[in-house]
Amino acid sequence: MTDQAGYQLLLPRRWTTPAVFNSPHSGHLFPESFLATTRLSALDLRRSEDFAIDELFGFAPALGAPLLAAEISRAVVDLNREPWELDPRMFDGPLPGYVVTDSPRVLAGLGTLPRLAGDGGEICRARLSFAEAEARIERWYRPYHRRLDELVSRTVRRFGAGLLVDCHSMPSGDDRVADIVLGDRHGSSCDRGLAQALADSLRAAGFSVARNQPYAGGFITQSHGQPSLCRHALQIEVNRGLYMNERRLEKRPDFDLIAQRLTRSFRDFLADLPALLQPQRRAAE
Repeated sequence: MTDQAGYQLLLPRRWTTPAVFNSPHSGHLFPESFLATTRLSALDLRRSEDFAIDELFGFAPALGAPLLAAEISRAVVDLNREPWELDPRMFDGPLPGYVVTDSPRVLAGLGTLPRLAGDGGEICRARLSFAEAEARIERWYRPYHRRLDELVSRTVRRFGAGLLVDCHSMPSGDDRVADIVLGDRHGSSCDRGLAQALADSLRAAGFSVARNQPYAGGFITQSHGQPSLCRHALQIEVNRGLYMNERRLEKRPDFDLIAQRLTRSFRDFLADLPALLQPQRRAAE
């Protein structure tokens, strides 16, 4: 695994829509060197991943948009974090002053190098050196974000405006949890009209949809969402209970049906996306 890029990029035959799809948490590959340092099984480690989200959104290239998907597990390095959100409890010495050690994500054990897996188990058997953090960030984090930055910039240059769809899954919880949560950071990362149009399209396909509760958008949504520059970013969380067995990490029998409903929703939404972006382009001119 160490000779791989850590991500997969699926390009459309013709790039016809001003959108990029991104799945930073669906990776499930582990370097041998990492497995030697952990106290958890591979299944325990994988419980924090967005299982099969890259497959659910695999329709993107057929609809004219690229799909960037992580292959490296988020238990190794979390691509939806700032590059240096690190928990001092994980390391055998002091950390440099530029490291963020007190963000809510770090305090929850979910930094760029996570301390905890999805079930709350401690990942590392022993403390790490800061050199290990540097190596993982340089090896997998930075190449992923360089490619994502390039895709978003190309979209805006090509179409005059663009939308990044950041694809995730969420635990099923109780019956009050919606099928899908759209996060636009309360309107700061994406024009509200775009988010509303996608919500309407998803509801038309029979999904229940919530906005910004309980997920308003993470680091990628925040860093790429600049509506004043015609760069919009929208996080989408799909309820895992819809399409998978959360304990066994297996697809439900109706996985393909859920994928078809998502495809239909996004086909309609992407057909309207150039017109939806037109007012933003005019405002920026």
